[in-house]
Amino acid sequence: MTPQAPTRAYRRLTVEERRSQLLRAALSLFAHRAPEDVSLDDVAEAAGVSRPLVYRYFPGGKQQLYEAALRSAADDLRHCFDEPREGPLLPRLARALDRYLAFVDEHDAGFSALLQGGSVVETSRTSAIVDGVRRAAAEHILSHLGVDRPGPRLRMTVRMWITAVEAASLIWLDEGKQPPAEELRDWLVEQFVAVLTVTARRDAQTEAIVRRVAEQG
Repeated sequence: MTPQAPTRAYRRLTVEERRSQLLRAALSLFAHRAPEDVSLDDVAEAAGVSRPLVYRYFPGGKQQLYEAALRSAADDLRHCFDEPREGPLLPRLARALDRYLAFVDEHDAGFSALLQGGSVVETSRTSAIVDGVRRAAAEHILSHLGVDRPGPRLRMTVRMWITAVEAASLIWLDEGKQPPAEELRDWLVEQFVAVLTVTARRDAQTEAIVRRVAEQG
């Protein structure tokens, strides 16, 4: 009698594991299709589960699932700006942008749908989640600039640049991801220096930062 290979023991997923599985499936769909074009049936099929199971974890239906997926994506975007505060400022900023643009590249159409605010499932809550990412990015950058109490001009400059990065990312997707990501990254870093230089003409705090960046080479 030929011995049979042992069968793998079935392990039931924990609540958190199952929820994470459904969120990954949803994000993979939102990465290539606008949220309004993704149904719960699509998510169930992508996750290999039944539609009632999706409802069990997200009883609020598609809106609740979308918001949860958006929070998950927002957490990933926040981590893009987690960079050790060591070494010259501009290489640090370039590394953070590399991670940000890699996220944009990976999530593609989903990134556009999440940030452009054109989805039929957009609410004040989803808008607040996206705005929270922008604010967190600003705080990370201000921290890298080494200022404890940034003034209004410096804060405004950083937030304006973050808006420009977001807009450039969306245009980059529309343009077929051209120019190459490395070139876009370098261009955005140069723009950051440029806007700081302009603000430095009106703000002593920013002027000190520009001098420090210049000294770092």
